[in-house]
Amino acid sequence: MAVICIGREFGAGGETVGHLLAERLNLEYLDSKIVDEVARRLKVDPEVVESYDEKTGGLLDRLLRQLATVDFSTPQDVAAWTPPHGELAWDPRKSVLAMTQEIIRRQAATGGGVIVGRGAAYVLLDQPSVMRVFLRAPFEFRVKAIMASKGIDNEAARKYLKERDANSTAYIRQVYGHDWQHPSHYDLVIDTARIGHEHAVEVILAALPQ
Repeated sequence: MAVICIGREFGAGGETVGHLLAERLNLEYLDSKIVDEVARRLKVDPEVVESYDEKTGGLLDRLLRQLATVDFSTPQDVAAWTPPHGELAWDPRKSVLAMTQEIIRRQAATGGGVIVGRGAAYVLLDQPSVMRVFLRAPFEFRVKAIMASKGIDNEAARKYLKERDANSTAYIRQVYGHDWQHPSHYDLVIDTARIGHEHAVEVILAALPQ
């Protein structure tokens, strides 16, 4: 089965293209599902992992407080995961990252899928059969997309995108040592402002090995 990792600039339609692609190929779509699974394994609310996921900072103190009450002595349904000690000296940031990577690797090894974000292209660098795609669009195009999708004004959309872009840059650089926007990391780089979401799907499908 195919494994397609989609990196994206926010507002370029990564989730839309990912869903369309997964439907066309009859593959599982993974985005928020990864967050849900990490939250299930850590026994915390998904919103905590979501707020921390793909970020260099965030709700560390809140996560620590929730995890301080968790008993890691008998984790369930985590056969390949060795739990850390249930004490505050343990770094939850590393465990969120480690479990995210493990879920991505298992999905790629057992079922294929379309994986959006979560650094999947870097997690699976050792697997040459994986298709790596990056979706981009000009900043002004993305501002309008975010305004429409989130119902916010121009100023708020600009602030949101600048923060997300800066955070993604820092996250990928710190965790994987790469520039997330560099085209050499991907098999395809697609400008969705030029060709649209549906045509982007067609381009990806055409590039898949037969």
